[in-house]
Amino acid sequence: MKKYILDLIVTENVHLNDRYVLLKATNKEPLPEMVPGQFAELRVDNSPSTFLRRPISINNVDREKNEVWFLVQIVGEGTAHLAALKPNDILNTVIPLGNSFSKPADGEKRLLLVGGGVGTAPMLYLGRMLKEQGYEPEFLLGARSASDLLELDLFRKYGTVHITTNDGSMGEEGFVTQHSVLSQVRFDRIYCCGPKPMMQAVAKYAKENQITCEVSLENMMACGVGACLCCVENTKEGHVCVCKEGPVFNIEKLLWQI
Repeated sequence: MKKYILDLIVTENVHLNDRYVLLKATNKEPLPEMVPGQFAELRVDNSPSTFLRRPISINNVDREKNEVWFLVQIVGEGTAHLAALKPNDILNTVIPLGNSFSKPADGEKRLLLVGGGVGTAPMLYLGRMLKEQGYEPEFLLGARSASDLLELDLFRKYGTVHITTNDGSMGEEGFVTQHSVLSQVRFDRIYCCGPKPMMQAVAKYAKENQITCEVSLENMMACGVGACLCCVENTKEGHVCVCKEGPVFNIEKLLWQI
């Protein structure tokens, strides 16, 4: 898929809480094709100590408004500058990058989309696309507390939402792999994105239950095109750059101890 370097125009900056913002941006021309699982490299301007772009998942694409959404977690100076962008500011973006989640195979109807933290971002776009294709996806979202759960109204628009929080402030207390739905429902396919320990736990569950599972890795990505070798992951096919060969992988290709 062709990549573009675009000067997007920020249309809205929604502060979801003190650690997350939702950036919406448009372009003068129609935005390029983007599929769930892909990401963008966002340039950070006016930050003397920030030299590299920041890889951010594509959270949603609104074709009617010609907008792309980015869910940004504020973790350092670079993301803090992105979070401070205002409407009409320019957001220089390399987009779209990486591969996408696979379509369900014939007969795979019970689909579970698992997200933790900022890893919920690509699950929204994926869930929306699956819904539009006639599926009824279910979401399993994990967070530290209720205040860290993001975009719940949108997730509920596209499917049933199951929730876990570490402190029990919403949904079931514990980790996503401890949610009761996993013992009550036999899913045909699982998609997952979030902290690596969470993804490894979900992958272990999927493998033990012989469920097809894809994960979106969050390795550090500096260039987005496989040149800098920052994001290398060791797989059964050798060392690969997550930004170029991924970020989405079938768990069977990974050398995780699952």
